Amino acid sequence: MLLTVLSCMCASLLVSVGGGKVPEAEVQIEVLHRPFLCHRKSKYGDILLVHHDGYFENGTMFHSSRAEGDKQAMWFTLGIREAIKGWDKGLQDMCSGEKRKLVVPPALAYGKEGRGKIPPESTLTFVVEVLEIRNGPRSHESFQEMDLNDDWRLSRDEVKVYLRKEFERHGYPPNDTLHDNMVKDIFDKEDDNKDGFISSREFTYKHDEL
Repeated sequence: MLLTVLSCMCASLLVSVGGGKVPEAEVQIEVLHRPFLCHRKSKYGDILLVHHDGYFENGTMFHSSRAEGDKQAMWFTLGIREAIKGWDKGLQDMCSGEKRKLVVPPALAYGKEGRGKIPPESTLTFVVEVLEIRNGPRSHESFQEMDLNDDWRLSRDEVKVYLRKEFERHGYPPNDTLHDNMVKDIFDKEDDNKDGFISSREFTYKHDEL
């Protein structure tokens, strides 16, 4: 689920000025299409399959998942900083088949540093279509299913087995490279004490920034 173009480079924009706090920047959201039937809505911890186009403020496209690379939609987990913070904020409560336009300020995108072809302090516009929503690894039910030896902690192998089963269950072929990247990203973010395992508390605890 590591999105090369969308890896997190942003930090919180809460700063003190004269004893007060400047409100955190917001994402402008425009719903372009919403299906008539919506069986579930996206929430933090869900895994989303998305197509997206990205534009600079002048309207120039800098990325399109439909036109670049393998032209495949991409999976990412909502709310754990796999994508820019603007996506975590702007893609909540979406239905499968819904399309949104997000205008993301620099503080919720790539900030002062920029990234690759993205200049520093860039406001970016994304048109994002959610194709599918799956349960992600942020629930006790998922944890129990993943914890194969019932020791209340998850190894890398257990997480990878779970991801492989989820893909196969929904008709997608296994992809070891993708699964390895997903496992690495999950452990980087969730293994707080860096002991090589994810405890039930580490796995399900919702951090303030999420």
